[in-house]
Amino acid sequence: MTYLADVAALTGKDLRVELRAKDTLPAMLLFVLSTLVVFHFALPAGTGEAAAYGLLWVAIVFTALLGLARAWVAEQEHGVFDGLVLAPCDRSAIWAGKTIATLVFLLAAQVVALPAFALFFAPLDATAIAGVLLADLGICAVGSLLAAMAAASRSRELLLPLLVLPLAIPLVIGGVGAAISPDASRYLLLLALYDAVFSVLSWASFEYVVTEQT
Repeated sequence: MTYLADVAALTGKDLRVELRAKDTLPAMLLFVLSTLVVFHFALPAGTGEAAAYGLLWVAIVFTALLGLARAWVAEQEHGVFDGLVLAPCDRSAIWAGKTIATLVFLLAAQVVALPAFALFFAPLDATAIAGVLLADLGICAVGSLLAAMAAASRSRELLLPLLVLPLAIPLVIGGVGAAISPDASRYLLLLALYDAVFSVLSWASFEYVVTEQT
């Protein structure tokens, strides 16, 4: 099988597991909607758009964390992780498949979350949505690697946010800047550069991560 075929097979596996179990996506949908509703009623009237977009990114990052926390649970609990590592494919394909599957779940949650945000707070133009999409890729790329590292720990629910949140700060800055700054292209470039650099680093280092765990 080619590398792309391996990635497609691993992505399809994760998507089929979720369609059968329905564990991750409903939880992400409920969490992000509940968060936006709470923010809507908790914030005073007249809250500025900058603060509103900041709250959107709080909801997005923590929704992504929820999905990432569940990403490797099935592999660890059922002993599938060792089988994946021993499979005759490049180990980085495991990371790529998990990243794409997590990205699909996050995008599916945002299909509901972004219209809800526009209804409750402020409209989203094409530039703001482009910022969201670029940041989604960065969160899932870095988060999939860190979630694999944290999955072997008993305290993975605590360890994963401690690893992901510091690295998500540039994405939050870029996402909010793309939504409110007159020079949004600069922030979109920041997000694209982040995605390129950290995707390559995560792809290249995943094999070393799984080697340490097996």
